[in-house]
Formats: sequence, structure tokens, C-alpha cells
Amino acid sequence: MTPENEPFADARDMFAVHTMLRRELGAAPALVRKVGAGDQRRAEVVARHVDLMSQLLEQHHSGEDKHIWPRLEARVPEAIAPIIDVMEKQHEAIHRGAERVNEALRQWRADSSAVSRDALADAVDALLPVLREHLALEEERVVPLIERYITAAEYRLVAGEGGEETSPELLPVIFGMLMYEGAPEVIDSIIAEMPPQAQTGIRELASQAYASYAEKVHGTSTPTRTTGG
Repeated sequence: MTPENEPFADARDMFAVHTMLRRELGAAPALVRKVGAGDQRRAEVVARHVDLMSQLLEQHHSGEDKHIWPRLEARVPEAIAPIIDVMEKQHEAIHRGAERVNEALRQWRADSSAVSRDALADAVDALLPVLREHLALEEERVVPLIERYITAAEYRLVAGEGGEETSPELLPVIFGMLMYEGAPEVIDSIIAEMPPQAQTGIRELASQAYASYAEKVHGTSTPTRTTGG
């Protein structure tokens, strides 16, 4: 049963998170393949980026598995039943794909060879189709259920635990990634949930942090958007 007199979740930020994952992971194979064999310094820059995105993907899905799916299954089993098997299989496939990415990452960081570089790029390429399919299905079928049956407090647990697992120095970069294509009203709602002392100046700080990060990783402060802009 959904708690009474509790405001329901505003899950529009899910679209911003998904857009960030699509953009950054979608660009990763090309970034990896452009690194010269034996260029350990550049390989480490790109490897750290791929590692960060892999961690964010894992945090996102583990938060859903812990805080979203059990509640939806308990509260609206008839609505979730048609897609639960598909979503669980997709989560499993994404987890296996991410494990292959992580294993390839470890090897590439160890030797920065052309063979391990290409193996990593191939592993990310293999992950992308099921990830994109999953994100689209989640946006279409699950977000509406979250906004009808999950409270705002329950939904905040997903992002809250992810933030606790992330190095503090990376938080402005990650929020900048989110802001880069996030709808202004969604970014406003996220900032409104932050402690008052954190709200002041966060836009400029995060924007500058991501621009600097993107320049180092992508070679430009304005990487290609998911819309192609």
C-alpha cells in the first residue's frame, strides 16, 4: 500500500539521467579506439571516464532494484506484471555486459595495448543496444508508474544512496553532465532538493566542472548531444 498523504515522486530527472548515459556511453567506443597503442596517459584518462560511467550505470540500476521494483511489485502487481520479466532480463543482460566492460577496462589499464583497447571498445559497443532498449522501455512504461505509486521520499533514496557512493570531488562533474542536456525545469527541481548551502552557485560550478572534464575527455567542452546538436 502506498503511504497516505505523501506527495508522489517527480521522476522527470530519470530522463536526464538516461540522456547522460546514452551520450557518454554512446561516445565511449570511439573515444577508446582513438587512443594510440601504448599511450598510457591518454588511455588512463579515457579509462577513468568509462569506469565512471560504468559505476553510474550500476548505481542507477541497483537503486532501482532496491527502492523501485519491490514497491511497484507490491503496490501494482497487475500493472508491472507485463513488463517485469523483460525489465529483469534486461537488467541482467546489462549487468553482464557491464562486467565484460569492467574486465576489459582492467586489461587495458594494465597494458594500454591495441588488442585490449579494441576489446574494450567492442565490449561497450555490445552493451549499448540492450541499454538503449532498456532505457526507452523504462521511460515509456515505468516512469508513469513511479509517479503514481512511489512517494517523493522513497524516490529520493535512489539518488541519495548513489551520491553517498560517489567521490565528493566528482559530484559537480556528474551534475554538470546531467545539466548539459537536462531540461531547465528538471534541473531546477533537482537543485530545489539540495541543501540550501549547496544550491548557491551550483549551476556555474557544475557547468564549469563538466566543461573542463569534457575538454579533457572528449577534446571539446561541448561534446555531441544525443539530439546531434
